[in-house]
Amino acid sequence: MADAVETTVTFLEMTEPRFHHVPKPALKLMLMRAEEPAVGFYRYLYDAVGAPYHWLDRKRLSDAELLPQIHAATTAIWVLYVAGSPAGYFGVDTANAEEPVLAYFGLIPAYHGRGLGKWLLAEAIRALWEGNPRRVLVETCTLDGPAALPLYQKLGFTPYAQNKKLFSLVV
Repeated sequence: MADAVETTVTFLEMTEPRFHHVPKPALKLMLMRAEEPAVGFYRYLYDAVGAPYHWLDRKRLSDAELLPQIHAATTAIWVLYVAGSPAGYFGVDTANAEEPVLAYFGLIPAYHGRGLGKWLLAEAIRALWEGNPRRVLVETCTLDGPAALPLYQKLGFTPYAQNKKLFSLVV
């Protein structure tokens, strides 16, 4: 299939809290939870962060389908601002309170290389452990940036499974 690519998905877990002190980059930063973000703002973040990595699953959803997902009581979306501009975000999905998932994590490409990714991931890990779960989860694939998997591992996640997935590049 010409409109698809095979990827390797790596599933990672952290079974005990591992809080790393990551110095806050010397920039004007603010990390804020977006409470019931507008669909357009969420789509902006999703596209700005995910376009280089072929994030398409939520692009396939209508606004009416996406809205309940991003406004769910079990969803927390945190936005990183640098000098007042959105620079990245992460989502925490606590639908399974014993195993919350880091869902959608990343920076807008213009903010890469400034030490923000490691700091943002450390903050995401803190958010994941807030409810004292049994373990926290994240997944990444070979379409993500080459630093994704090593960064997750550096901050304490360990792989527990991998599988191949045929990923459609068509919206």
